[in-house]
Amino acid sequence: MPKKLEWGLRGVILPLITPFKDDLSVDWDGLRSLIDHYIDDVGVDGLVPCGTTGESPTLSHPEHAEVIRVVTDHTAGRVPVIAGTGSNATSEAIELTRAAKDAGVDASLQVCPYYNKPTQTGLYNHFKAVADAVDLPMILYNIPGRASRNIEPDTIVRLWNDVPQVVGLKDASGDLHQAMLVLRATERDTFQVYSGEDIMTFSLLCHGAVGAIAAVAHVVGREVADMCRAVWSGDLAEARRLHFHIMPVVDALFAEPNPIPVKQALEWMGFPAGPLRPPMERMSAPARAILREAMQSGGWL
Repeated sequence: MPKKLEWGLRGVILPLITPFKDDLSVDWDGLRSLIDHYIDDVGVDGLVPCGTTGESPTLSHPEHAEVIRVVTDHTAGRVPVIAGTGSNATSEAIELTRAAKDAGVDASLQVCPYYNKPTQTGLYNHFKAVADAVDLPMILYNIPGRASRNIEPDTIVRLWNDVPQVVGLKDASGDLHQAMLVLRATERDTFQVYSGEDIMTFSLLCHGAVGAIAAVAHVVGREVADMCRAVWSGDLAEARRLHFHIMPVVDALFAEPNPIPVKQALEWMGFPAGPLRPPMERMSAPARAILREAMQSGGWL
């Protein structure tokens, strides 16, 4: 195995929303206030700008690069910044990752190429090409429900073995057995697995995940952090209690596609969020009722 790039982040990493104004332009002041709140008040361990939760599919390339730059500059080293720079076009992923490195990010999050359904060899070559072009720690992002392609465990392990920049995985496969295969075949000192399916975080932590890249941390970031610490300290009863405590709101935050419910929750909590860019729409009335009940019952509203 080649010498890996250094990477050891664990804990709760927030895939930050991109707040918009009513005219659908980026709310830059709102973005900076969210950064301060989640670092200083909630205590997240890292930030991901321009992930799915940040509505990256509807950001222009200049906006994408500027969001990453603003987040990196305003974070000012308080926590690591992992830029979402993946694409279904290898050349585009390279371009976005180069811009992110120039902005000073600590790592990139590379989503599985979506829609065009590459083979496993194609996936391997895609991630390797990005790594060869931009020498930056890379976290793979496996989310077959959105990408329509699964990064198979053998491909993930092969990338870990062959590519020095590949240092981790955001696992949103929803497949615990697959996650176990990856965890069993890799080493925690050189490959960090993060839960990317929020309802699975407790289970993945128990199998060796080092934290979560958690959209729900916009609402329950402190509770997810406490659950992580409880698992790591061996207090599984407390971790299980926290898991079941937040379970209703975690479910409700995915009653409609992310980040629709997260933005609704933030609006209720008094934080900048704003509308969603089309074709995403505001949360429907039935789903809002489910989310409000879960947040009120748990004390988040």
